[in-house]
Amino acid sequence: MSRIDEDFELELRALPGVLNVGFERGGGGDVNAVTLVVSGTSRNETEGVALQIASLYYPDATVLIEDVANASAPAAAGRSRAALVRAEYDAETRTSLVELHLAGRVGIARAEGSALESGVDATLAALRELGINVPYSLVSVSNMITVRSWPVVVVLRSLINGSDRFGVAQSDSDVTAAVKATLSAVNRLPRDEAARDSSN
Repeated sequence: MSRIDEDFELELRALPGVLNVGFERGGGGDVNAVTLVVSGTSRNETEGVALQIASLYYPDATVLIEDVANASAPAAAGRSRAALVRAEYDAETRTSLVELHLAGRVGIARAEGSALESGVDATLAALRELGINVPYSLVSVSNMITVRSWPVVVVLRSLINGSDRFGVAQSDSDVTAAVKATLSAVNRLPRDEAARDSSN
């Protein structure tokens, strides 16, 4: 992913109420469609600002706003994205809980560790609960700057060929940022790799 695309995604993720961002690319590799999963915000206002941001990076890109309340509805073939519904961290037990929805299914998982590390591990486990094959393990997760609310970067490594994937996200909560960054990384996996049922 180019630096331009990283900046584009980061600006979209910084919009109020945005839980997740997905890109669809054309034959030349340019983004031709953007999907934003949102919660608790004005659909029209978010779409308007997102279109303004998109016009600066990919003027021909379309923007689709999907409310998390409707995110469980089946999407067009190849465009399904797991939607983040809940991300919580209990500092006393050092445990994260992550709840994801996808096409009417619910994936809930817990993991132990720091807010960032357990957030990533719980997200990967929740994705597997949804039946998504995610053959990746956590390499690193860190804040770009060591203060809260700055972007979090997640790096995942393939258990198959050793290639790395990364995601970037920003939130007021470390665990939410870690979850959103993990979903960002997973959303960049090739469809035939990420969409396969783990039972196959």
